[in-house]
Order: sequence, then C-alpha cells, then structure tokens
Amino acid sequence: MGKKILVWFRNDLRLHDNEMLVEAISKADEILPVYIFDPRHFQKTAYHTYKTGATRAKFLLQSVASLQQSLQGLGGNLLVLSGYPEELLPELVAKYELSEVYHHREVAGEETAVSVSVEDALWKLKVNLKHFIGHTLYNKEDLPFPIKDIPDVFTQFKKKTERDAIVKPCFATPTTISFVSADDWGAIPEINALLQDSEANALTLNSEFVGGEKEALSHLHDYLHAGEGMILANASLKKHEIVSKLSAWLALGCLSPREVYWKMQDAEAIYGVKPYFHQIILGLLWRDYFRFMFKKYGGTFFTPQGFKKDALDLPLNYSQQLQGWKLGQTGQPLVDAFMEELNTKGYINQVARQLVATYLVKVLGINWVLGAAYFEEKLIDYCPASNWGNWATVAGVGNDQKLSSSFDFEKLLKFLDPKGAFAQVVQA
Repeated sequence: MGKKILVWFRNDLRLHDNEMLVEAISKADEILPVYIFDPRHFQKTAYHTYKTGATRAKFLLQSVASLQQSLQGLGGNLLVLSGYPEELLPELVAKYELSEVYHHREVAGEETAVSVSVEDALWKLKVNLKHFIGHTLYNKEDLPFPIKDIPDVFTQFKKKTERDAIVKPCFATPTTISFVSADDWGAIPEINALLQDSEANALTLNSEFVGGEKEALSHLHDYLHAGEGMILANASLKKHEIVSKLSAWLALGCLSPREVYWKMQDAEAIYGVKPYFHQIILGLLWRDYFRFMFKKYGGTFFTPQGFKKDALDLPLNYSQQLQGWKLGQTGQPLVDAFMEELNTKGYINQVARQLVATYLVKVLGINWVLGAAYFEEKLIDYCPASNWGNWATVAGVGNDQKLSSSFDFEKLLKFLDPKGAFAQVVQA
C-alpha cells in the first residue's frame, strides 16, 4: 500500500507557491485535500459581534470553491466538511489509512489552539501533524534575528529585514497530482447554513472582490501591468488612494506574498520602479511585522491594556454612540462614508481604517477592542495579527510606542479632506 497524506487547507487556498502541497505530492503516492468549515469561525463573540460576517463568509465560500475547481481540473477534488477539525481529521486518518497530516501553522491563540487539539488527537493514532509556514514574505528562519529579538519598532524591523534577509523563490505550481479516492467529497455549504443571522439574505458583494486564486492572480496582473494606466487616468489620486487591494486574497492565502513580490520584480524590469510598487512592499512588510509580533508576544494584542499597563481601563460599553459608529451614523461625514463602505463592501483602505478607528477611540472614547471585533466581522481581508495589531497601535497600547502616540483625528481628517470638500458635498 502506498503512502497517503492528508493536506488540510486553512488560510492557504491556492496551488501556486504552496510548500505544504508541493512536499505532500513529493512524499506521498496519493494525497487527500481537505477543507473544514469550523462552526467556531461563525459564532457570536463576547463583544456582541460575529467572528465572520456575511460579506467575509461569501468571499471565503468563493475562495474554497475556486480551490475545489482547480483540484478538479487536475483530476481530483477537495473534500469539504463542516465540524471540528480535531474530531474530523482523526476520523479521516483512520478511514483512509493516512500516514501524515500537513497543514499551515497560524500565530493567533484560537487558531493555534485548534492545531494543538488536532495534534493531540492525531498523536493518539500515532500520526504526525506536520507544520508549514507560508503566510509571510520572509520566512522566519531567514530573518536577521530570532523571533524573541525582533525589533518592536517597525522602522527598525523594516530596515534590518530589507537589508539582511532574502525573499525565497516561489514553489512551482503542481501540474499533476495523484488523489486518494474518496467515497463522498462533500459539498460547499450555502451561506445561510454558516451564519447565525439573516444578514446573508440581502447580501450583495461588490464585484471588485471575488474570492479565489484565479481572481487573485488576475487582479495582481491587472494592478501591476495596468497600474500605470490607472494612475495616469486618475491623476488626482493621492498617494494613500493608490492601493493594490490585494489584502483580501492574501488573508485567505489565495495569493502568496512571494508571488506578489516576484511578479512585482518582473513588472519593475519592464516599467522601472514605480511609487505604487513601493506601497505593495510596505504593505507586505507590515503584514510580516504583525505576524512576527504575534509570534513573539502571543495574546497580549487581544487585551484592552495591551502593552501599556497604565492604560485607562475603559468599560465595554455597548452604547448608542458605538452603534452609530457601526452604522455610519455619527454625524461626521467622512467617518460615516467610510463605515458605509466597510458595511457594504467589506473593505476600506488603510488610512480610512485609521481615521474611523481614531474617531472611535480618541473622539468617542470607546474601548478599542469593540472596534477591532467589529472589523473582524466585516473585513474581507481580516487576519488576527494585522487587525488587532493595528487597532492596538491606534489605541496607544501597541508594542511600538513610537507609533502608538501618532494618531490624531483632526490631522487625519485634514490629510484625507484638506479643504473640507467632502463635508460640503454631503451637506449639499
């Protein structure tokens, strides 16, 4: 009997640059690709929000469907299940006589706890859970410092990493795969089966964001190769408005950070270095930074006081002000416009996020974790490290105190709308 390996997909929904998949194919005679919809990802949180809202859930379903179609194109399929991985994976191992289980390791506490539970359950069957790390531009072993010594100040991290670390080449996209024969490959659930409220009934997802690897690669190509035309056609765009909008596909692993990097290098060879290329790299470095900070500090980012032990202990007050902020009904025109965009599209750019977060924390005086939890529900590009790390920074309780004191609502407002033109249009 040949060796069979289960490949457990999580936030790595792609075939390109996927070390876990490439190694499984090379080490096994057959692989069993699996995706599990964990009900814990769709439950209500302690902050009166949902862990995954309708827009993000729809994007996830599209991304899983895209992976399924890619595997079907190679003569196989994706086994889709709903339930708890620590219960389902051991059952699959026993049923199909699998030798190992491969997966990508996460850095946040809840996701890590699931991995530990799976590992413990598999250990009872004498089966190994092999961990891979494929979510960052730089592998941690290629950094110029161990995790415990990574600089807390982002500018220092950026300078030393860009100077002394290397970005490895991408793993080749598999062209042939031998699959385990499954009795029943399951079905991707309907969105209403995942969510606990009726929000999905009226869901319309902006066509700009369609989940999946194919859409991710297409969007990357268009941005890099039509980017110059886009910017010339919109000469009035400010620097903060020139955004790649790749983050949603990066968050679910439909797109590899290294694929972005190397495709950008190819584009630079054609067009020369462009300002918007620099913005891409900066965004990837910020993603890496917060993931490594989570690895270094664990769950500190989830606590209201964060890294500032003398921070004000604000109550979790579910007030009308908080509700108004969520609904885009604060009376502050630009904040309301951005919150409306967040609620309908599941996306706003980074400076817009800083503005609405600063308004909640600094103007309304509301506990920042309530805002972070709402972003977790709404953002299609949500990932724990970037979301909670950025919110902690805005709230002044992040690990880089040089950044944490730099957010001022009036300054951000003037930066985004220096002449008050937006407010005038709204009032008109």
